[in-house]
Amino acid sequence: MSDLRDLLQSSLGTGYRLSRELGGGGMSKVFVADDPAIGRRVVVKVLSPDLAAGVNVDRFKREIQVAVSLHHPRIVPVLSVGQSGDFVLYYTMPFIDGETLRALIDRERQLPLEQALAITRDVADALHHAHGCNIVHRDIKPENILIERETGRAVVTDFGIARAIERSADDSAVTSTGFTLGTPTYMSPEQAGAEKDVDGRSDIYSLGCVLYEMLAGAPPFVGPNARSIIARHMTEPPPDVGIVRAELPPGAGVLVRRMLAKARNARPATAAALIDDVDNYETLVDRSPGRWRRWMALTRSLFSRRPRR
Repeated sequence: MSDLRDLLQSSLGTGYRLSRELGGGGMSKVFVADDPAIGRRVVVKVLSPDLAAGVNVDRFKREIQVAVSLHHPRIVPVLSVGQSGDFVLYYTMPFIDGETLRALIDRERQLPLEQALAITRDVADALHHAHGCNIVHRDIKPENILIERETGRAVVTDFGIARAIERSADDSAVTSTGFTLGTPTYMSPEQAGAEKDVDGRSDIYSLGCVLYEMLAGAPPFVGPNARSIIARHMTEPPPDVGIVRAELPPGAGVLVRRMLAKARNARPATAAALIDDVDNYETLVDRSPGRWRRWMALTRSLFSRRPRR
C-alpha cells in the first residue's frame, strides 16, 4: 500500500498531498488529497490493478471526458484523470462533506418514508440529467450515493465510470479477472443477464433496490453468492415492502414494485416519469396483471354471493 501511495503521490505532484485512505470496493481504492495552495480537498479513486490492466488507457482517458462534461447539482463531477506507472490509473472528484447512504442505512437500518423518498428523488434528478446525456450509471447502490452533511441532500458519484471502462476494456482481459460492471445486489434483470442494450430503466431498477433497502433495512434480494442473487433478480417477483413495514401507505409499495418490475417496459419509462411517481406516490394504483386478475376474481366472487331478488 505504501508503494501505491508513493507512486500516486509522485503522479499528483506538489499540487495535491495525499492525506488518508477512505477505503473502496472491488473497482477502486479511494484516497483523500488536499490542495494546500487553495484549501481544496479532492477524492482520488485508483482503479484496481487487474481492471486497469484490462483497459486501453488512452481510450479510457478519452471516454471519461464524457463524465467530466456532466454538470448537475446532484452529480459529483469527475475533475481529472491520470496515470502513474503502467497499471495505476486514477481519477479525481470533489470531496463531499457527509457520509454514504450505506453508512446511513447501516446506522439507522430503516429510514422514514419521507427521507427515503427525498433521497430517491434526488438520485432520480441526477439520473434524468445523465440519461439525457446518454450516460447510464450501471452501478447505482448506497455506496455511490452520498448524503451532504449540511443540506441532507443526496448526490451521486461515479457517473460515467462504468461506461468508460466498458468502452475501453479488453473483454478477454477483464473477463479473466472475474470482474463485472455493477453490483449483483442492485443489478437489473437485463444487466444481470449481460444484455448489451442496457438503458436508463436499468438504473431505475437499481434505484428501486436502494429504495426498498432504505425502507426495509435490507435489499430485496440476497443470497450466499453473486450467482444466486443474480438468479433471484432474474426470476423472482419483487418482495412486498409492506410486509416489513406494515405502516407504509399502499402507494409506497406500488412505487417500489413499479421500479422493481422484471420487464423494463413495466417500470417508469424515464427518470422524469419516476420523479413524477415519487412526487405523487400516494395516488399510485397497482395495475399489474396478476393483481388486476386477483381483484377481478374477488369482485366476481363478492357479487356472486349477493342474494337474488
